[in-house]
Amino acid sequence: MKKLEQLRRIWWLKKIPRVPLIILGGFVFIVVFADIIAPYSPTAMNLPNRLLPPGTEGHILGTDTLGRDLLTRLFYGGRVSLVVSLVVLLVAGTIGLTVGIVAGYLGGKVDAILMRVVDIFLSFPPILLAIIFAVTLGPGMRTIIVAISAVYWARFSRVIRADVLQIKEQEFVALARVAGCSPLYIMARHILPNIFDTFVVVMSLQIGMVIRLESTLSFLGAGIPPPTPSWGRMVGDGRVYIDTAWWLCLVPGGALAAVILSFNMLGDWLRDVLDPRLRAVMGA
Repeated sequence: MKKLEQLRRIWWLKKIPRVPLIILGGFVFIVVFADIIAPYSPTAMNLPNRLLPPGTEGHILGTDTLGRDLLTRLFYGGRVSLVVSLVVLLVAGTIGLTVGIVAGYLGGKVDAILMRVVDIFLSFPPILLAIIFAVTLGPGMRTIIVAISAVYWARFSRVIRADVLQIKEQEFVALARVAGCSPLYIMARHILPNIFDTFVVVMSLQIGMVIRLESTLSFLGAGIPPPTPSWGRMVGDGRVYIDTAWWLCLVPGGALAAVILSFNMLGDWLRDVLDPRLRAVMGA
């Protein structure tokens, strides 16, 4: 029995995406301690040192068109992406989780109305809906958070509702009804803990998409306004100089691709770990 348990643990450890975890660990460390480790101010201009190539003394990744250190702006731009993604997941996840549980458990007209609202939001292309919100409310971090949250809450609701429809037919839920428990108590005490794994997986899979959407809005000029650094805006500003100053575009673009890919790989691993069907196959 002990040997079998050891084999299970080894199997899960072998599947841990070590490289993505290292990348994400470094990413979080850098953006959290950017104020300490960044060599310069992210907005301080130094025109005599504009467009210095990577490897220049004092500027490891070079400088941009205004002489600002690219490494420093990369650190602070990552902080913007992390803050936006965490707040969006908190807001959108909470709304989507609540709507999904209520719709799935109560059913009937409540379910029909809530799911039609979800369908309306899911029918719009995410980037189009986010741009409408961003342009209407004006650029800024608060606007980006509202715009992306309005796009992604419906995705949480649809997935959560599907799980709730299965869980509410279980015997322990029926026993809770017979015991006279209120719907609110049943949803909070019995439904919520049983769909939490699904909720975590959805969040892990969406965080990369949120970062991509925030960067896309900033790239299009509807996101974080200058001079606050944002990876999407850095890529957008650098694309004009791709022939003469390739680092302005490729450095933030490479960082963006690495972080999004790492989050997606971590989300896939969590989905495998938390999938009860896969655990049943492995005997975990």
